Amino acid sequence: MRRGFRIASGLIGLLFVLACLAWSGQKQPVPVSILMPAPYADASTQMVEAFNREHRGSIHLEVIRGPLETESISDLAISSLLLGDTPFDALLMDVTWLPKYAEAGWLEPLDPWFDQAALDQLILGARLGNHHKGQLYRWPLGADVGVLYWRTDLMDSPPSTPEQLSDIAINLVQTKRVTNGYVWQGRQYEGLSCNFVEVLHGFGGQWLNPATGQLELDATSAARAAAWMQSLITTGASPKAVTNYSESESLQAFKAGDAAFMRNWPYAWAELQKPESNVRGNVGIALMVAEPDQSPAATVGSWGLSLLKQSPHREAAVEAIRYLTSEAAQRERFLNQGYTPTSKSLFTDPELIAVSSALPEIAKALDYSVSRPPSPLYAQLSDLLQRQLNGLLTAEPEKTNRTIDTATAASAAAMNSVQTKSDMLLRATGAEA
Repeated sequence: MRRGFRIASGLIGLLFVLACLAWSGQKQPVPVSILMPAPYADASTQMVEAFNREHRGSIHLEVIRGPLETESISDLAISSLLLGDTPFDALLMDVTWLPKYAEAGWLEPLDPWFDQAALDQLILGARLGNHHKGQLYRWPLGADVGVLYWRTDLMDSPPSTPEQLSDIAINLVQTKRVTNGYVWQGRQYEGLSCNFVEVLHGFGGQWLNPATGQLELDATSAARAAAWMQSLITTGASPKAVTNYSESESLQAFKAGDAAFMRNWPYAWAELQKPESNVRGNVGIALMVAEPDQSPAATVGSWGLSLLKQSPHREAAVEAIRYLTSEAAQRERFLNQGYTPTSKSLFTDPELIAVSSALPEIAKALDYSVSRPPSPLYAQLSDLLQRQLNGLLTAEPEKTNRTIDTATAASAAAMNSVQTKSDMLLRATGAEA
């Protein structure tokens, strides 16, 4: 009996050893790490959990929650890339970063995984800012453009020209129907550049001529665009405080019912429909204004996922990118967090339109999308523009002129200065605009 017990015990031990060996020999899931800004990381939590359930044993996805600020995320990513051993396989990138990262050789082209058929499924605005020198380096997570919000309880239809917007805003302030006419982003930061791009195109100009590759901030259209932005403040159409407004300050003023118009991004729509909003049910969305003979424009401001060249897990990382940007993921982000989708079909989806009646207007704005200059030095070019513009907007009242026509000379001097400094920067670095 004792002999049989020993044999049984030995067999059990042998089976245990074999089981351990078999377990240790099993293929471990491929780890994939993606760095995202805090809001996007938080919004992706449930999708990451679902991905890991569906890919149990094959891929394990981890989203690294980065800083809130856009430039802080870029600094963190670049620091790891310069060290030569980044812990990230992919990065959620702002649309303006792509040329810089691609030129530095930090990105892996996505062309082998996303074909023309996939690109054709994207709404027009979501197709911008994903390529550099003919190669695809970024796949959009969401679509984003600047739009004009207007109060349906204060007017029957939105303005379509700069003059109309100014006149209506001034009238509503003077008749004390609102405290402020038009709120927008005038602080010295990237939001000011985004606002200027839309106004500039509305006056028939462009920051960069794509045909020649030359900057055109010294054109008359640029001077008139800057002069109109200046006149908004000097005439009282906009409060002086907009020179220190970002998106959040503009949104709070409009949400409180203190303004008739607001320039902002699509995310603001969901905020304006919340129970605590004083304008809930009284808000419309329209294209930004343009002169009668010009087309309106909407600045592209989207985020997208890029594959880092140093990633040892490219196929697994692309699988994660596909999952996080799929139509199912877009639908979930829109319904739960209000992020605008990228697939054309979702903009006519009855379920999504029932949640946001503004979706068709956002789709229209995406058809009028314009990009900021696709330059590796874009951050420096934008900084030069912001400094001159904000200086123009914050000049002492007695040093400014009160109409767009008489203010154009001062604005032309400011824009000529930006042009000169930008050209010097590009020549000094040997970079293209």
